[in-house]
Amino acid sequence: MLRSLSVRVVIALLLGLGLGAAAAAAAFGGPQTKSVIEMVEAVGSLWLNALRMTVVPLIFAVMVTGIAGVADAAATGRLAIRALLLIAFMMVVSACFALGFAQVFYAIWPVTGAAAAALRAGATAAPDVAKAAPTFVGFVSGLAPGNVLKAASQDAILPLVVFAAFFGFAVTRLPDDRRAAFTAIFQSLGDVMISIVRWVLFAAPIGVFALALGVGLRAGVGAAGVIAHYVTAIVLGNLGMTLVAYVMALIAGVNLRKFANAVAPVQVTAFATQSSLACLPAMIERCRDELDVPDRVSGLVLPLAVSIFRITGPVANFGVALFVVQVYGLHPTAMQYLGATFVAVATSMASVGLPGQVSFFASIAPICLSFGLPVDLLPILIAVEVIPDIFRTVGNVTGDMAITKMLARGEPAAV
Repeated sequence: MLRSLSVRVVIALLLGLGLGAAAAAAAFGGPQTKSVIEMVEAVGSLWLNALRMTVVPLIFAVMVTGIAGVADAAATGRLAIRALLLIAFMMVVSACFALGFAQVFYAIWPVTGAAAAALRAGATAAPDVAKAAPTFVGFVSGLAPGNVLKAASQDAILPLVVFAAFFGFAVTRLPDDRRAAFTAIFQSLGDVMISIVRWVLFAAPIGVFALALGVGLRAGVGAAGVIAHYVTAIVLGNLGMTLVAYVMALIAGVNLRKFANAVAPVQVTAFATQSSLACLPAMIERCRDELDVPDRVSGLVLPLAVSIFRITGPVANFGVALFVVQVYGLHPTAMQYLGATFVAVATSMASVGLPGQVSFFASIAPICLSFGLPVDLLPILIAVEVIPDIFRTVGNVTGDMAITKMLARGEPAAV
């Protein structure tokens, strides 16, 4: 069991919080405490910065290669185009659901000042959000970066995402041989960044332990409750989008009991593996045998859905950023919400092929940065990501099968 990175990270989190809280409860104070906290934070900051340095090149690389891949899929015909449009629509629905759910959830169960302060105590940097609220004119004019390198260096993620989207579509206009070569370069860049992130994540237990120990020393046991609050919020959001997937099946004309029976074995596999890709063979088999989906439909839509469609992606990724907003007690403007929604959809579609811990940081950090939030809390939250990730994957495979059945309506069994 200890061979699992997720298990080791959770143990490191609990150990760091426990030791830190015990030290705080024992009134371990004075200059020695300050020195210990500074040394611990130095190790945690080093690990956090190692993750941060990969965000811009990783996001740019996966967006360019993702758009090029979608363009190739769209060339297969009308069905692929319908699938892409429906996928994009449902990703926007997921992001909007996240906004609505967060408003209701945090109105019923707010992140209290004491609990939020406990978690903020582990952050090594204060939020840089004391900027003038963007106007609509400023929002629109800022979508295109006047200087791409400057935007990247200043963590201006939304303009960077817009530029990457235009860049990716421009690549699709190249001749096939040049496009393939160009795409291979960015695929290689993305692979290199993923390798770096994997190296950094190998040290995740040390980094998370250092950050959690700092949280425990500063805040005692108060941080444990707010982390449980976070897990509850993300899990419930994922369950909500899973129910939306059942509604999609109902719209597709499938009896809910029949759909539930068809998807249940796949959900069990998703629960055990936390991998949509590992569930692909089972999804194809269940769609064909239980949902009467033609092979030509499932053979195209399911691989495409696994590649770029995760119905829980925006609601889960956006949900993390919205939780951080609550922790810092911020009140984003409508323009900030609009920009963050665009980033949430774009990064969710671009980074779904990445490994779990890699996609967590690559998908959520840009959303936080679009709000002007620090990303210092993400290494603490990633330590408990194994729990929400189970419900993410279950929701994703349910959505994949539902959208496949929707697109099968009106399609001939053979062509």
